[in-house]
Amino acid sequence: MPSKQIATSTLWQMGSQITMAALSILTVKFVAIGLTKELAGNYNSAYGYLQLFGILADFGLYAVSVREVSKAKDKSKVLGALIVLRTMILIVSLGAALLLVWAMPQWRGTPLPMSVMIASLVPFFTLLAGIIRTVFQVNYKLQYVFLAEVTQRIITTGLIGSFIVLGVRQSTDLQHLHMMLFFGGVGAFILFVISLFYGNRLMKIRLTVDKTLIKDLAKKAAPFGLAYLCLAFYRQFDITMIAMLRPDFEIQNAYYGFVVRMADMAFLLPTFLLNSTLPVLSERDNNGEDTRALLGKTFMSIMLIGVTAFLFAALWSRPLIALLTTQQYLSTELTPGSDTALRLVSIPFLLNGVILYSFYVLLNRHVWKRLTLTLFGAAIISLTLNFILIPLHGFVGAAYTSIVVHVLLAAALLPQALKEMPMQLDRDLIRKWAIFGMGLGLGLALFKPVLVNELSTVIGLVAMTILMGTLGWTLRLHKSLL
Repeated sequence: MPSKQIATSTLWQMGSQITMAALSILTVKFVAIGLTKELAGNYNSAYGYLQLFGILADFGLYAVSVREVSKAKDKSKVLGALIVLRTMILIVSLGAALLLVWAMPQWRGTPLPMSVMIASLVPFFTLLAGIIRTVFQVNYKLQYVFLAEVTQRIITTGLIGSFIVLGVRQSTDLQHLHMMLFFGGVGAFILFVISLFYGNRLMKIRLTVDKTLIKDLAKKAAPFGLAYLCLAFYRQFDITMIAMLRPDFEIQNAYYGFVVRMADMAFLLPTFLLNSTLPVLSERDNNGEDTRALLGKTFMSIMLIGVTAFLFAALWSRPLIALLTTQQYLSTELTPGSDTALRLVSIPFLLNGVILYSFYVLLNRHVWKRLTLTLFGAAIISLTLNFILIPLHGFVGAAYTSIVVHVLLAAALLPQALKEMPMQLDRDLIRKWAIFGMGLGLGLALFKPVLVNELSTVIGLVAMTILMGTLGWTLRLHKSLL
């Protein structure tokens, strides 16, 4: 059954992300321990700066690739053309990123330009691997994605952790910063190699230089690319704006950057669920079949992920940041810290899934002009508010901007999505979702006072995992969502 394939596909991706999240905690912890706040800020700023260009380089190709490869007669030829197109756009986008970072006068004499140059290896190989991921997506063989991504993270975390084992603490040595960034590139290269190896076993991967096909794919991807670019401006440009508008950007992004990386992981889970649903949704919709039940279950699955991320970030922000980084990143009576940022972005955690759901539904119906216009408006609001608030309040201003934009976008996009493709919501499933949320929230609140150190936080996370599993099993959520 397609629903079981979607569930299995999503579970593999969630398993991958949960494992990678655990390893990312170690990576972030190692960076926070090994580098000073200033160098950690450059580490975060480099990746934050590249995110926008990475999304520009994606150009919406992944969303198009799943649909085009799944319906193509010669799947290998279409995939080969997509790889060529992805490579061309990658070279242009990352080339522009490198030229710009070296040209910006406020970044001259800082470690940022060289950091960006080294860190650019990560989006380059990750995006190349991402287009090959299409093979696993259309064949519902996401176990290979799990293998590739987890291996990548193990290698990167192990290499960065070797510095901590060797005794590097609060280093001011730029070579240590550069090597940590380079280790990320090594991991991304391994991800690409493993993806290529296993992808070639499922589908012959060869480069296809067919100008007509490449041009056609570029035209189909362009609406997605424009929409993703607007999405990137409102969601991922704030770190770069902090670097542009604040002379103390290294410290600001040391606090904020780690939280943004946590947010990226929380944002990815609903994306993977929607990517797994998209092929089946498109097929059923094109055949004129009733998709309301599928959409309702998909939406409630996203809301389940959203409420979980929201509750953890809102109620456990301080212990989670203490576990993720070090005590020096926590807020004090005088200065906000990373825990302040995490608590604020808990609201976008909840609303992001609503926005992404609407995003995919509207793109599936090719209502890209209205979608892009809405996202463009959100990008303008985000840039304006960040321009006003970041100089005054630093990363706290960026977090408040994120809240405002997510609230406005959710309110604007969901009605449009419901109008285009109505969903059928099961009242019993809504009740179970509410009970799950209240049960988890109560557990987090009751356990919070005992989270006095890292060990107690780890024990608390294990306890909450057991609680979530118990709640899900008791409520039979797994059966309700299949």
